Amino acid sequence: MTAGKSDLWVRIGSAIILFAIAGTALWFGGLAFGLLLLVGGALVIAEWLALVRTMTLSRGAKGALIALGPVLTLGAVAGLWFIRDQLGMTAALWVFGMVWATDIGAYFAGRAFGGARLAPTISPSKTWSGLIGGMIAALIASATIGDRAGIIGVPLWIGLFMGLLAQLGDLAQSWMKRRAGVKDSGKLIPGHGGLFDRVDGVLPVALLLGGLAFVGQITIRAGG
Repeated sequence: MTAGKSDLWVRIGSAIILFAIAGTALWFGGLAFGLLLLVGGALVIAEWLALVRTMTLSRGAKGALIALGPVLTLGAVAGLWFIRDQLGMTAALWVFGMVWATDIGAYFAGRAFGGARLAPTISPSKTWSGLIGGMIAALIASATIGDRAGIIGVPLWIGLFMGLLAQLGDLAQSWMKRRAGVKDSGKLIPGHGGLFDRVDGVLPVALLLGGLAFVGQITIRAGG
């Protein structure tokens, strides 16, 4: 019991520090946010490649994953940078907020309703109720933060699909860890594992929304 409480406080402390660092960089934008993205992206790529090296896969599959990791991570980094730089802080918070809401909604819905397992061979703790709860939470976050940011060009109910995409990213990383025979992607964050463990859902969402923003599909209304 004492060890469990100690681990909980470590997790809470680490989460507060991470939130403070990310929030400060997001608020100031510019060089501060850029440096955070570059350092974070480099750490995620390093953890990704370390996982792939220990996975039980064919040489061809490993080669594909080695190529995919940097492309996905750098694409997400570029997408987040573009949204923060061109659309503003609240628009960037819209992206993060949908992923954070997905994690929270999935956790509480899964705990409250339980039910059938989503992917028992990959991540036994995930349920279909958690998947739906995460999607609904992402929808709410998209509608509230997106409206405040003045997001136009895509319907704000896109949050439903971003909630699904974030959880697919989480499942994909769980599959990678299972094939590598490890619990976490790294030991960088006390109580939380690696940085990749914390941003697995952010990567695909940021890549897609950043791409849509880059081609002009996502913009903000005047005064947004």
